[in-house]
Amino acid sequence: MAYIKCDDNETVEKAIKRFKRLVEKEGIIREFKMRQYFEKPSAIEHRKKKALARKQMKKTRKTYSSRAY
Repeated sequence: MAYIKCDDNETVEKAIKRFKRLVEKEGIIREFKMRQYFEKPSAIEHRKKKALARKQMKKTRKTYSSRAY
């Protein structure tokens, strides 16, 4: 749960901005959207495998592009 402490002289706009950043950093909105509907365990596994494959592809592209020719 996101929680911030406000100072006495802090404006409401600044406090809201800090709260939004904290919520975004913790990924609360993203997790809420994912849990909004039921997802089969096989679909979860499939999504995670695709994410891992994308991450590995990005890593290999990065290593090949950084080599000096």
